[in-house]
Amino acid sequence: MTNPHDPYGHQPSGQFEQPYGLQPYQPPPQQYYVQQTYVRPPDQGMAVASLVCFPAILGIIFGHIALSKAKRGEAGGQGMAQAGMIIGYVVTALWLIPVILWFVFVVLAIGAAGVS
Repeated sequence: MTNPHDPYGHQPSGQFEQPYGLQPYQPPPQQYYVQQTYVRPPDQGMAVASLVCFPAILGIIFGHIALSKAKRGEAGGQGMAQAGMIIGYVVTALWLIPVILWFVFVVLAIGAAGVS
């Protein structure tokens, strides 16, 4: 049977129950303060520039600058800087080989024309 004075229908337990206003003391939970710091990601502008520069010589220059900054810890993108330098050197070599071959051909043609 329910207690008419108890609107929630609790059965009496026979033990002493504390009223709602008197709760046993519980210490407040400990609060830990963590200082949050924001670390800005390293600037990778030079490394990106070394990859996208149209004149390959600029890619080589920007790649060297970006690589030196990355090694000093001033910027990120060490891998992109190395890739930009390699691409710059390969493209420069691909442009220089035909120029050198053309120059050798012209010199040989002039030398052969002067002999006869």
